[in-house]
Amino acid sequence: MALPHDNLVILGLGLIGGSLARAARAGGFCSRVTGWGYRAPSLERGVELGVIDDFTLDLDAAIAQADIVAICTPTLTAAEVLGRILAATDGGDSGPVITDAASVKGNLRDAAVAAAGRMPSRLVLGHPIAGSERSGVDASDADLFRHHRVILTPEEGNDPAAVALVRDLWLSTGAEVVEMSVAQHDRVLAATSHLPHALAYALVDALASDPASEEIFRCAAGGFRDFTRIASSDPVMWRDIALANGDALVAAIDQFSAHLGRLREAVEQGDGAQLEATFSRAKSARDRFAEILAERRKG
Repeated sequence: MALPHDNLVILGLGLIGGSLARAARAGGFCSRVTGWGYRAPSLERGVELGVIDDFTLDLDAAIAQADIVAICTPTLTAAEVLGRILAATDGGDSGPVITDAASVKGNLRDAAVAAAGRMPSRLVLGHPIAGSERSGVDASDADLFRHHRVILTPEEGNDPAAVALVRDLWLSTGAEVVEMSVAQHDRVLAATSHLPHALAYALVDALASDPASEEIFRCAAGGFRDFTRIASSDPVMWRDIALANGDALVAAIDQFSAHLGRLREAVEQGDGAQLEATFSRAKSARDRFAEILAERRKG
């Protein structure tokens, strides 16, 4: 049985929420988009830009008019918002289909189970692997998700029709939709997204605290720019992600630290063969990653 999706409600109208609103409408998924948030200015701006049709600051009112709700708030806020929604929708088994775009899935699943006593049938957690160092609704882009992956983490007890509806939502944005477990998602994202952001922030912070930081930054070239670009991302958002996925991120940091330690030892000992072997393996892996990205764009 197909579920209705005439009205999409976006909770949190920033880069991701705004881009999802634009993309879903452009892809023909829905005819109307309503926004919700804690403060009016970004929502008013969303109406002005044509990203959303209208908005409300009343969460209950937003949920009441929704066929499908997408929680696009920061990660820790998303868990709190989800709890409020479940309280208003009979534990998520009535009312709209609920999904999200948070970077961590374990804390949301745990929050849902704590609030409802089980995994709600109409809650389908998801995460678009796309973004930008820019933030806010003004940065929203209807093509943000095109040729990017969206990971859904359906759980036992999910209504298949709800899973299909969320899949259709993301397919309408031009994304490639895949599924994996919550634990696998959080482990993979800790390694491929959360760790790189932590490293970029740590490197820039370390160099900024150097007495010669001004000279260092003036002499920095393209490699430094490319590697540290993501350190311009929203610090509050990444603080929340690091806290929400702490166990997996610590494991990724420990694994990287051990590898970096071996690299340091090779430099200290003048072991050119070890350095070249490490760099060669990394180049091969990075070249293969570039091929995968090119294949995805062609698809």
